[in-house]
Amino acid sequence: MTAHLTGTREDWLTARLELLAAEKELTRRSDELAEQRQALPWVRIDKEYRFETEEGSASLKDLFRGRSQLLVYHFMFGPDYTAGCPSCSSIADGFNGIVVHLENHDVAFSAVSRAPPAKLEAFKQRMGWTFPWASSFGSDFNHDFSVWFTEDEQRAGGIEYNYRREPPAREPLAGKTVQEWRGNEGPVAEIAAMTGTDVATYTRDRPGVSAFTLEDGIVYHTYSSYARGLDGLWGVYQWLDRAPKGRNETGVWWRHHDRYGQG
Repeated sequence: MTAHLTGTREDWLTARLELLAAEKELTRRSDELAEQRQALPWVRIDKEYRFETEEGSASLKDLFRGRSQLLVYHFMFGPDYTAGCPSCSSIADGFNGIVVHLENHDVAFSAVSRAPPAKLEAFKQRMGWTFPWASSFGSDFNHDFSVWFTEDEQRAGGIEYNYRREPPAREPLAGKTVQEWRGNEGPVAEIAAMTGTDVATYTRDRPGVSAFTLEDGIVYHTYSSYARGLDGLWGVYQWLDRAPKGRNETGVWWRHHDRYGQG
């Protein structure tokens, strides 16, 4: 027998209309936040960043591909990984098909990771993705945009991620969970294992999204978001939030989409 509240269709409609008012208010507030996001001051980018793409070596300006706006997904795939982060991969499954729509609205898109091009291309083929994916291997790009940190920074408490400084990592990190390490998040050891790394190596790379604009030949940084700021881009969660049991999570349940059913 269900332990959930049940009722008549009239009961449901009354409750649904109350929820609808709250949903409309959230939508209005979301519109206001979008305007506030777009009103942030632009920061000129004078540093020369180099990337390796399928077309060859590229600058940050080249990633615009003739458009005036660029969205970058900072995909967790470090040089020591054997596979991309499964959480980032789940997000990528959601944005893989939207690139053509962005491009036809004057917005270029690229995922960027530190892994060398060969690793990115092999994993991209395995996943069946088509979105542009650039390697920042050897570049300061990931570090400058707060999605990669050195081992020394990790040990000494020099990581500033999601606009907050993290405490020093306790030793040993291998096999630990983020909850044991930082005290406020769930386990990542299982996720790290899916990338062929330990917690320390895995968590030196981080996820995020950054926006840039190109005006009069000058690139400006306009926006970045990290951690749960990416929830709105994680398509599967938007669907689960509308399912009867919601996210219904008891641990790390997601996998690379070709690894479900393999234990």
